[in-house]
Amino acid sequence: MTLAKAELHLHLEGTLEPETIFRLAERNRIRLPYADVSELAARYNFTDLQSFLDLYYANMAVLQTAEDFFEMTEAYLARAAVAGVCHAEVFLDPQAHLARGIALDSFMEGVSAALESAQRRHGMSTGLIIAMLRDHSAESAMETLDAVLALGTPIIGIGLDSAEAGNPPSKFIDVFAKARAAGLRLVAHAGEEGPPEYIWQALDLLKVERIDHGVRCLEDEALVSRLVSQRIPLTVCPLSNVRLKVVENMLAHPLLEMMRRGLLVTVNSDDPAYFGGYVDDNFAALEGVSGLTGDEATRLARNSITASFLDDARKSGLYAVIANGQDNQSGAGHTS
Repeated sequence: MTLAKAELHLHLEGTLEPETIFRLAERNRIRLPYADVSELAARYNFTDLQSFLDLYYANMAVLQTAEDFFEMTEAYLARAAVAGVCHAEVFLDPQAHLARGIALDSFMEGVSAALESAQRRHGMSTGLIIAMLRDHSAESAMETLDAVLALGTPIIGIGLDSAEAGNPPSKFIDVFAKARAAGLRLVAHAGEEGPPEYIWQALDLLKVERIDHGVRCLEDEALVSRLVSQRIPLTVCPLSNVRLKVVENMLAHPLLEMMRRGLLVTVNSDDPAYFGGYVDDNFAALEGVSGLTGDEATRLARNSITASFLDDARKSGLYAVIANGQDNQSGAGHTS
């Protein structure tokens, strides 16, 4: 039986499998710079975060209509259900699509429609987090936040992603303050390629409630102590860290050490189409290489519920599902 869990660090655009990219390109009459699926897949040998981002943004060109965004989101939800995901809080990058001339209401409608049907189709509750591109200006982020809020599509939070090095959280203090005033939950990528200082900034300046990645926190003992004492969740993505050379290999991944230090860590898939697997594949890799035990896997599953933005009643129900060793559980649907 697949262990029930939540996924809290998943970029919808990162779920575009090579076959889907070619199918959408044909439908939308877009000429790709790859001869076939195998040539595209051969480009997934990344050297760092930026080498991945270059391909990630280029492949978004195939996403043109609300239907495309619906199909992308629904395909992820179907695969996540197989992995035992009972709740998913997913990222979308509005600026990347607005910059391509795609209308805000079009892509937000497509994604939201799929998320709203997740409970009925897959027994899964969901929440949408809009992620701001940290290598764009704070002004662009503010304009995007204003537009999304004005549109009224249900979202639960705001995040910060894209190229981390040289783009500190401090750039976005006003954007996150406005999001907080609007009642949104706050998260940020920090401590992946960027230094521990970026985690401090995300906590102190942006007032985030959850850190995405955060693996470099171990370089700063004071930071580790704070994260442990304040129970700040870290949404760790093992296969992503290996593929992007954040760590040398799975055996060297610090997740087990982070658990032993008392950090509230969760396992997630980040951009699974690019990094070699979905959340169940990440668990399997940890079990097969790092020696993750069944009890530790259960603890990580519980952590994912604790770190989510679900209400206490829904969390209690999902803790019971995990304790009973069940696969998935119906409950609240799209959260907002």
